[in-house]
Amino acid sequence: MRIFLTMIFCLSISAYMSKIHAEGKAAPLIPYPQKVEWLEGNFLLTKGTIIECPAGNLKDYFISGIKMLTGLDVNSNSQNSSENKIIYIIDSSMKNAGKESYELTVSLGMIKVTAPDEEGLFRAMQTLFQLIPAADKGKKTDNSISIQCCKIADSPAFTWRGLNLDCARHFMSKDFIKRYIDILAYYKFNVLHWHFTDDQGWRIEIKKYPNLTKVGAWRKEADGSIYGGYYTQEDIKEIVAYAQSRFITIVPEIEMPGHCLASLASYPENSCTGGPFEVGTMWGVIKDVYCAGNDSTFTFLENILDEVIALFPGKYIHIGGDEVPKDRWKECPKCQARIKAEGLKDEKELQSYFVKRISNYLYSKGKEVIGWDEILQGGLAPGTIVQSWQSMQGAVEAAKLRHYTICSPTTNTYLNANPEDLDLRIAYSFNPVPNELTDSEKKFVLGGEVNLWTENAPQKTVDSKLFPRILALSEVFWTNPKEKNYDEFHSRIQKAYDDLTAMGIQYGTESKAISFSTSYDEVKNEFVINVTPGQSGIDIRYTENGSQPDSASTIYTTPIHADKTVNLRISSFRGNLPVGKEYSLSFDFHKALNAKITLLNKYAEQYRASGDNSVIDGIRGTDNFRDGLWQGYDGVDFEGVIDLGKEKEISKVSPKFYMDANSWIFLPASVEISLSKDGVNYYDKKVIAYEINQKTSELMQKEFPAEFGSQSARYIKVKAVSIKKCPDWHIGAGQNAWLFIDEVEVE
Repeated sequence: MRIFLTMIFCLSISAYMSKIHAEGKAAPLIPYPQKVEWLEGNFLLTKGTIIECPAGNLKDYFISGIKMLTGLDVNSNSQNSSENKIIYIIDSSMKNAGKESYELTVSLGMIKVTAPDEEGLFRAMQTLFQLIPAADKGKKTDNSISIQCCKIADSPAFTWRGLNLDCARHFMSKDFIKRYIDILAYYKFNVLHWHFTDDQGWRIEIKKYPNLTKVGAWRKEADGSIYGGYYTQEDIKEIVAYAQSRFITIVPEIEMPGHCLASLASYPENSCTGGPFEVGTMWGVIKDVYCAGNDSTFTFLENILDEVIALFPGKYIHIGGDEVPKDRWKECPKCQARIKAEGLKDEKELQSYFVKRISNYLYSKGKEVIGWDEILQGGLAPGTIVQSWQSMQGAVEAAKLRHYTICSPTTNTYLNANPEDLDLRIAYSFNPVPNELTDSEKKFVLGGEVNLWTENAPQKTVDSKLFPRILALSEVFWTNPKEKNYDEFHSRIQKAYDDLTAMGIQYGTESKAISFSTSYDEVKNEFVINVTPGQSGIDIRYTENGSQPDSASTIYTTPIHADKTVNLRISSFRGNLPVGKEYSLSFDFHKALNAKITLLNKYAEQYRASGDNSVIDGIRGTDNFRDGLWQGYDGVDFEGVIDLGKEKEISKVSPKFYMDANSWIFLPASVEISLSKDGVNYYDKKVIAYEINQKTSELMQKEFPAEFGSQSARYIKVKAVSIKKCPDWHIGAGQNAWLFIDEVEVE
C-alpha cells in the first residue's frame, strides 16, 4: 500500500511538473481564453500539413494567414500522411455557447477545432496564429513550426469589442485601414467604429453632395499647405468587404448636430447664420452647428444617410450627438420657432428632437442608431444605443431605461491620452459593467470600445498610441472579468512584444517611459540630471550633442552631469526599437543663471514651474507645457526685473514663449526689453513683435530676442504683453488667454 501511494504521489508530481514545464513554453495569448490547459509536446506544422475546413473561404484565409505570418506554404503536399492535420468542424450542438465560441485541441499529430459557426472557427484561427512562436513570425521559412500542445475552450465575455478610429482629424490610407482590420481580428475585436466626419474634415464621398469632399475634405494649415483626403465609395465597398471576411462589423459615424464645420463649409445654408465657413483648423468644440429649425437641413442629412446606408450592410449607424453648443440655436429665429411649434422646453429638448427625428428616419430604413451619451438629454428615441464616454453614468442611465449601451469612458479607454495619464494598469482595471446595475440591467451592456481621437495622432503614430495598451482592453472585452489578473497579464505582455515586433507594429510604452529630475550644484557649477525608467524591460539612452538617440547611443546608468551648455536628448528602447516619447532637455550657462528676479505679476499656481527663478534657472522647457518647466500667466502680462548682482556686458536677451492655441496658450503681442545700471533708470528699450498666424493647431516655441551690441548693465527688465483674451475666431473667444514663458537667456 505504501509503495502504491508513493507511486501515485510520484505520478502526480510528474504530471504537475509536466504542466509547469508546458506553461513555461506557452504562447502569450492575448486576450486570454476562458479555459486553457497546457500539455506536454508539440504539433509540427509543415508545408505538408493537411487543412480540412468546411468553409473554403476560411480555409484559404487560414493558409494565406500562415504564409503571411511565417512564409510557410501549408497544404502543398496532398500525399501527406493523415497523421498531420488541422481539422475545422462546425458543430451545431454548440450553439448555446454563442457563435464566437470554439474548442481547440492541439495534440502531437492533429489540431482539432470545433465551433457552432464560421465566426467561431475564425476566432479559433486567431488563437492558432498566436500559438505560433514569435521567433517563427516575420520571416520566410520552409521549416516545420512547433505549436505547443494544449486544450482551449473559449468564448467572449462581451458581444461588442470595438475600436473607434478617428479619420476625420487625420486622414488614414485605405491600406492602413485594412491593416488595422487584420490587427483587430488578431486580437479578437469585432467592431471598427469609423469616425468619418468632424469639424476638421469630411472623409466619405457623398455623390449627391460633391462639395463635402471637394471642400470639406481639405483644410488650410497655418503655413498655407492644404491637408486632407477622403474615401471614395469604391474604397469603402472594398474595405467593408475586407472587414466582413474578417468578421469585423464597420460602424460608420456621421456627426450631427455638432462637430460639423467641414460640412457647413461645404454647404453653409445648413447653418443658423449662413456662413461663410472654413474647414476647422482648431481642435475643440465649435459653436456653429446644423440648424435644427430648417427642414432642408434634415433633407440634406437624410440624403447623406441614404448613401451611407447603401455602403454599410451592418445594422448600426452612429450619429454622434456629443458636445453640441446651443449658442447658435438660442440666437436663431428658425430654431426658436421650432422649439415653440414642437412644444419643447428649451434647446436641450431641441437637441433631443433633432436626434429623435434622425433616429426615426434611420429606423424606417432598418438601421439601429448609436449616439454619445449626450443624446440622453431630453429623452431617447426607442431602441437607441447609448455610447457612454464622459463617465459610466450614461451607461447606468441608459441601462435603467432598458436601452443597450456601449461603455468607453475617457478614464480607461481614450488611448489618445498619454501613457503617463492612462497607463496599462489603468486600462486593464476597466470593467465595462457598472456596479450600480442590477443583474437584469447588466444585460443591456453590450461591451466596450477603445477610442483613438487623432487631433495629435496622425497615421504614423497610431501604433505607438494604441499599443500595448489596446491589448489590455482586448482582454477586458473578451475574458471573464473574474478571471483577470494584472500581474499575470503583464508577464504575458513582456512575451508579446516579440510578437508585435514580428508583425511590424511600432508599439509605444505601458506607462510614462522616462521620469527625470534636475538640480544645480552651485559649488561645482553643474547641472545633475537623474533619469528613472517608468517600466521594466527598457533601456534609457541619450546623446549630449542634440542628435537623435539610437540603439548605439550611451546607455544611462548613473546621473548625468552637465557643466556646459548642452542639448540632451533622452529616449527609451526595448532592444533596438525606440519606444515612448523622446525628451529633449537644454541646459544653458548664460549670464543670468540663478540671478535674482522680481516678478510684477503672479503666475498661476498650477503652472508655477520651480517658482520665481524658473525663467532663469538654465533649464529650457520641453515641448510639453505641463513638464514643470514652463511658467503660465492667466490673462495677464509677464513682467520681471532680473538683477545680475553686478554690472555685466550684455549683448543679447532672448526670452522664449510657448504657443498651443488648442490649450488657449498664445504668443505675446509684443515683448519689451530694457537695461539699467541702478534699477531705476532704464535705457535702450527694444520692442520685439512678430506677425505670426496663431490660428493653428500646431505647437510652437518662439524666442523674442533683443540685440544690444555690447552694453554694461546690472538690471534687465522684460515685459511680455499678453493678448489677454482669446481672439474672436477662437472657440474660447472673450475668455482669458494664457501666456507661457520659460528661459530668459542672457548673453
